[in-house]
Amino acid sequence: MDRRHFFQNSALVTTGALVGCATPGFASGAPKTPFTVPATYIPIVGSDEMFPIRRIYCIGRNYAAHAREMGSDPTREPPFFFQKPTDAIQYVPAGTVANHAYPTLTKNYHYEAELVAVLGKGGRNITMDKALDLVYGYTLGLDMTRRDLQRGMGDQKKPWEIGKSFDQSAPIGAVHKVAQTGHFAKGDIWLKVNGQVKQKADLSQMIWSVAEQIVQLSEAFELFPGDIIYSGTPENVGPVVRGDVIEMHIDGLPNLSVKIV
Repeated sequence: MDRRHFFQNSALVTTGALVGCATPGFASGAPKTPFTVPATYIPIVGSDEMFPIRRIYCIGRNYAAHAREMGSDPTREPPFFFQKPTDAIQYVPAGTVANHAYPTLTKNYHYEAELVAVLGKGGRNITMDKALDLVYGYTLGLDMTRRDLQRGMGDQKKPWEIGKSFDQSAPIGAVHKVAQTGHFAKGDIWLKVNGQVKQKADLSQMIWSVAEQIVQLSEAFELFPGDIIYSGTPENVGPVVRGDVIEMHIDGLPNLSVKIV
């Protein structure tokens, strides 16, 4: 299910400012605009509420073996982050195989399986003992990547958003509240393509834990409810082509599956 289809078929989607959120500079609500832009939501399991996504943060090279396969030394590199726009979201309901369009401009389209933390609270300069208090819940997601474009821009020492931040580059499942799942510090994470295991690791192998990522991010940005964090991918990222089916798993969450079309 792509984002536009989800908006068109969800009675819970609104446009303009989010309900209950003041609009800066306008004392009496949202300003008059020439058109409306839909907000981005994903369902919350066990609730009739939707989770509004404000900003998508992604950490790079957060598993040592993946850092090495990308040409970095994980013992020396501090954490770094990039962002995706909210319209990169492609909500994928559990138990379905959603069509995922092979994007334009690339001939080397890669999967990256990741645990996603979603925040229900915000703040600046968060301490380690308070970091996980910000987490509302978890889900699983794919950081889809136009690898040839990413590498090409990197070789030119230019920003590589074109390789990461394109339409539907962030397939994602529904949010599971922390009260339902607990926090994820260990457990299998794997990805299969056409039934063959490609990525397999344990969440405990992350270089920077979810709590540490929140601490690091909060030093650079003020975090807000609705922010989500893609927490990094294990080694053995690789290409897919049209017709391939990706299945992703994290212990304690329903699998996520897409077909490349």
